[in-house]
Amino acid sequence: MEGMDATTGAALAGIDHLRQSIRDILTTRIGTRVMRRDYGSDLPGLIDRPMSPGLRVEIFAATARALRRWEPRVRVERIAVTEAVPGRLTIELVVRHLPDGRTITLDGITVE
Repeated sequence: MEGMDATTGAALAGIDHLRQSIRDILTTRIGTRVMRRDYGSDLPGLIDRPMSPGLRVEIFAATARALRRWEPRVRVERIAVTEAVPGRLTIELVVRHLPDGRTITLDGITVE
């Protein structure tokens, strides 16, 4: 799949496009995308809560649910919270890239 870099406007393809797509899905609050109100994830609504085992499960579920719905090129294999401070959450994902079967690690996905 090909697209455009959201920052530079340059052409974007392959894993770079996938990385941008996943970041966009996870950082977009459901209900905020005009003409596609169900697009995004519940992660932005979880960032101000104190970290607990229950919240960690909610983060994993929200991540997996959003990617299952909006990113058909991957299957989530692992989710890890690498930073959780009030107002910011950073996760690392390990996904299977379904078109070629590769395992890809995506780190530094920050939701603010």
